[in-house]
Amino acid sequence: MAPLPLPVNSYTWIFGLTVAFAFLDAYAIGANDVANSFATSVGSRSLKLWQACCIAIFTEFLGAILLGASTTGTIKDGIISLGQFDKRQDLLMAGFMCALIGSSSWVMLATRFGWPVSTTHSIVGAIIGVGISAFGTGAVNWGWENKGVGQIVASWLISPAVAGILAMIIYGLTRQFVLKAKNPLRAGIYAIPVYFTITTFIVTFYVASKNGKSTLKITAAYFGAPVVFTGDVTLCMIIVASVSGFVLLFTTIFAIPYFIRRLEKEEDLKWYHIFYIFAVPTQPKNENLERQLALQFTPHLVEDGHKEEPVVVHTEKVSAIKAAGDTTDSIGIFDTVKNGFRGTYELAKKGLFLDVAGIQSANAKDAHAHATLYDNKVEFLFSFLQVMTASFASFGHGSNDVANAIGPLAAVYDLWSTGQVAKNANVQTWMLAMGGFAIDCGLALYGWRIMINLGNNLTYHSPSRGFSMELGAALSVITASFLALPVSTTQCIVGATIGVGLMNGNLKSVNWKMVSWTLFSWILTLPIAGVSAGCLFAFVTRGPSFNQAPVAPK
Repeated sequence: MAPLPLPVNSYTWIFGLTVAFAFLDAYAIGANDVANSFATSVGSRSLKLWQACCIAIFTEFLGAILLGASTTGTIKDGIISLGQFDKRQDLLMAGFMCALIGSSSWVMLATRFGWPVSTTHSIVGAIIGVGISAFGTGAVNWGWENKGVGQIVASWLISPAVAGILAMIIYGLTRQFVLKAKNPLRAGIYAIPVYFTITTFIVTFYVASKNGKSTLKITAAYFGAPVVFTGDVTLCMIIVASVSGFVLLFTTIFAIPYFIRRLEKEEDLKWYHIFYIFAVPTQPKNENLERQLALQFTPHLVEDGHKEEPVVVHTEKVSAIKAAGDTTDSIGIFDTVKNGFRGTYELAKKGLFLDVAGIQSANAKDAHAHATLYDNKVEFLFSFLQVMTASFASFGHGSNDVANAIGPLAAVYDLWSTGQVAKNANVQTWMLAMGGFAIDCGLALYGWRIMINLGNNLTYHSPSRGFSMELGAALSVITASFLALPVSTTQCIVGATIGVGLMNGNLKSVNWKMVSWTLFSWILTLPIAGVSAGCLFAFVTRGPSFNQAPVAPK
């Protein structure tokens, strides 16, 4: 039967709460998941924490705005059989609200303990819990067809394995042809244009074909389905080839002579000299170059030149900001507001300037001791590439994981504004903008907790390793985005990190204790998010009504 529509703009309080918790869920995604994109860059000291946050502000936001709608429909339409709610679409509104509350609460709690959980797991588990609480197991699409739970779960299993294999291949080729070459520095310098061009081609092709206004569309309904090309393929490839060709030309003409002068001749050049390197006169030799690079990339090296003793360093807790005065003085509203701003400032200060790479456990340092170190000058070359791949991964993350928060909101908005859920996700631009903004806030204010664990605490991160991890994980994420599958970026980067760590040829080069805790948090995510959202839904929809007095039975 046709669904019974709701009165337009009914249950506005549900819509309002859903918007609030969609923002909180996106904030939690930024705090927990964006570390997946930048932890390797910050852990290898290719980027400082504040620099990573500044880049992510643009890449996450643009990824959400330009490409976020493609995966949002999967979260909204595929997991719960919406036909079960045809007679009670008010229950569907309440269900998505409860799903966001359960998901965001769990991810925030996990972030507080430094657990890199899957926010995709969390929202899927929460929606499953709501479906079971509402109509039993039959309300959930457990199968493979129509992007059901089976297809999503399969992507969770496949994505980390694929990311690990891709990262191992990339790092293996890099190690063989650059790091172990007869002249690694010269080989690395001449390989830079190749690496940049290939990465640019992948990024540009992805954006040109997935942008909502693109002249080329690439679709595949599910794994094994034929890939369908529609639109102006020629124009798209002209755009991709032009951008890639420009990068190849620029890096060949400007980057090669810049790095020869800066690293081989050790001239004291600044980063911006690359744009007009031929006009820069010969600079004095940088006598401290070797020392600077050693301090940046050699594990545990400190200013006196000695290795640090393994010391367990616990995550520093954020000090609580007092919201009230002492027992003798009352506090006014002005002081309350001032303390609130001070608390936000302290949180932002920690979130932007904490030395993530310096906070390592004893197990992490032991894993680092089994890693093979290569020429720091060559590693410095890859730090530039790592910034690019981290930005690429962040863009892919913004396009894929914004669905976790915005998908349920899109369903509630459909019900509130039209009285029924549209077949295709009615995703508004303001939703994607809000999601991208909240993700940025989460990273800047609270992302440091996950950065500590993913940045150097799983295995040793050098720029060449981090580049391979990020590119392998990013390729997995964007492939999933092409297939409209909301995969876990957490699992992709962890799989890529373990894969590259194993390339050291020693199992001890991976911090298996940290891996175990990560896996444990993944296992907890589905049941905790599902049970909490399901119980909340039962409480909201099956509790006593105070609109009318109870009638005693005759």
